[in-house]
Amino acid sequence: MDLFDNLALGFATALTWQNAGYALLGCLIGTFIGLLPGLGPISTVAMLLPITYSLPPAGALILLASIYYGAQYGGSTTAILLKLPGESSSAVTMIDGHAMARQGRAGVALATAAIGSFIAGSFGVLLLATVAEPLTQVAFLFGPAEYFSLMVLGLVGSIALSSDTIDKSLGLMVLGLLFSLVGTDVNSGEYRFTGNISDLYDGIELTALAMGVFGVAEIAFNLEQYNRERNRNATLAKVTQLIPGKQDIRRMMPAIARGTAIGSLLGALPGAGVTMASFAGYALEKKVSRYKDELGQGAIEGVAGPESANNAAAQTNFISLLTLGIPGSAIMALLLGAMIIQDIQPGPQVISNHPAVFWGLIASMWIGNLMLVVLNLPMVGIWVKMLRVPYRILFPVILVFCSVGAFTVRASVFDIYLLGAFGILGYVLIKLEVSPVPLLMGMVLGPMLENSFRRALMVSRGDLSIIYSRPLSLGLLIAAGLLIVISAYPSVVRKRKTVLAEESA
Repeated sequence: MDLFDNLALGFATALTWQNAGYALLGCLIGTFIGLLPGLGPISTVAMLLPITYSLPPAGALILLASIYYGAQYGGSTTAILLKLPGESSSAVTMIDGHAMARQGRAGVALATAAIGSFIAGSFGVLLLATVAEPLTQVAFLFGPAEYFSLMVLGLVGSIALSSDTIDKSLGLMVLGLLFSLVGTDVNSGEYRFTGNISDLYDGIELTALAMGVFGVAEIAFNLEQYNRERNRNATLAKVTQLIPGKQDIRRMMPAIARGTAIGSLLGALPGAGVTMASFAGYALEKKVSRYKDELGQGAIEGVAGPESANNAAAQTNFISLLTLGIPGSAIMALLLGAMIIQDIQPGPQVISNHPAVFWGLIASMWIGNLMLVVLNLPMVGIWVKMLRVPYRILFPVILVFCSVGAFTVRASVFDIYLLGAFGILGYVLIKLEVSPVPLLMGMVLGPMLENSFRRALMVSRGDLSIIYSRPLSLGLLIAAGLLIVISAYPSVVRKRKTVLAEESA
């Protein structure tokens, strides 16, 4: 089938009333979550993973994906109106967006964010649809050795592009890999790292880990933060004119194009994510915009560029997941977990074995972006009023939801204990200012990494050289090594300068 036939299948799947309903529900949840500081799409998707057990495959993935890109829209609303970014990717939008609001142009800023997000999101979806089939054809050339090397590259990419130091990220990734080994070895039947605890014979449940380190930990951290009630009652900028003028459109369109381009590129890279794309979009505007001197004082480019970048990245983030089965970020790792829950084997075979799910998800992204434009602009007042829900009510409800979700996956009270333990671990990581993303990546990719390694050894009859003797596998390992060197180089240079400065002193 050609691209148009595939998209026709996708829209036929996405436009059923059930799947359209899941997309709408996800957009509503995502927008609301994006508005709330401290609750991001990662923790929300982690908390909703148990629900996907009872949903059809297409509906489950459409729901979770729409929460993810819906949160990117919602985060910009409070960033512009309240100077309170609901999402980290909206922190840059806040600079010029809130400055525009103070100048009485809040409506124009919101419209710019929505228009830029829709254009960039639509381009990202089109790019994903265009490259999906060619990439899967390339991926069919991969054997077990190539898949092993590809997963190594994915893991290395996630830590190389992390904001934390390599040693911290690497340590957490290894810990995640060790967690993935807990349970019964499927080949030998031996128990691994179970400590004779029968509840661990089936391994550590992914949902308990994800909800703990992202959901419970975030709640615990937010409870001790500054008085959020005072911040959330901040003065709300009045929204009047929503339609940008001709001059605004002339200025915003080049910024949207630049943001879309850089966001699409960064979104496809493992570990980059929407926040990096947003900051890169703003940095690009500061370098090339004709109005760069106005940035920081209410320039429309400061809203259009970052918002386009983060929404384009939110769509192209799916490329490596859907075509190669490799998650490029924490949220993609959770979606990979949702695919496994639905008995969908991640990788290039998804497009041939589950075409309706694959193309239905892609089509739903464009439908979801259209829904978000309609939802966000007319309903601004309603969304902001929802910010007044007290955290003392919201957080206990979320904790109960997490506990019920952890229990229902395997009907095991032990998973609730694991939820609490991982919540404590996540809280400690937050206090240490260390991202738990490598931990999750290791946990999700660990079983796939092990299976690929074992299959490679079976094919080669135990010869380890198969990993580095095949050209494509070797090339991927070299790329992983280069990523480590490139990411470590700035740190080495800084330490060398420090030592030289101390010696000269």
